[in-house]
Amino acid sequence: MSIRTILAATVLTIAAAATVQAQAGLSAAASTRGTAEVSLTTAGSDAAAKTIRLDYGQPHLRGRTLHVDSLVPYDTSWRLGANAATTLETGVGLMLGSLHLDAGKYVLEALPSRTTWMLIVHRITGTNPEGENILAEVGKVALRHRTLGMPIESLSMWLIPSREMGAPRGELRFAWGTDELSIGWMVM
Repeated sequence: MSIRTILAATVLTIAAAATVQAQAGLSAAASTRGTAEVSLTTAGSDAAAKTIRLDYGQPHLRGRTLHVDSLVPYDTSWRLGANAATTLETGVGLMLGSLHLDAGKYVLEALPSRTTWMLIVHRITGTNPEGENILAEVGKVALRHRTLGMPIESLSMWLIPSREMGAPRGELRFAWGTDELSIGWMVM
């Protein structure tokens, strides 16, 4: 074996050891980002697809109890996720439950209670000098609630399209812990 080969093997071993040592210091973040998206296309058209998109912070239970003052307390508005606001961006007009939403970007919050959960929808109307969203409340609508038999560790959200004929429609659903909430949507 030549000196060059031995030296190259030694350098590779040191680099691999440094990489393993650096990775050993990695840990999972307290929350991640999640997205759900539905693409709407017109049959026989070359027009670009319109989308309905959810973007949310995905907190994890990690052994915690969901409905406590420090996580998701009852009867207090919750930003429906972790860190940055949960947003719904739609390229088309929508009915979300009984709320009419024009194409645009919205912030979603939830108001959990022991008996009824409400979805609170705010339209983003601009940003202030600090870069924060300026919001205008569109309205509140009741969510369907179902208690799950097995808890879900990480907040998860879905935009589930229907196969029914007629205007595109579906369900916005989210679940965390043993709570599953949903509301119908339909393109206007």
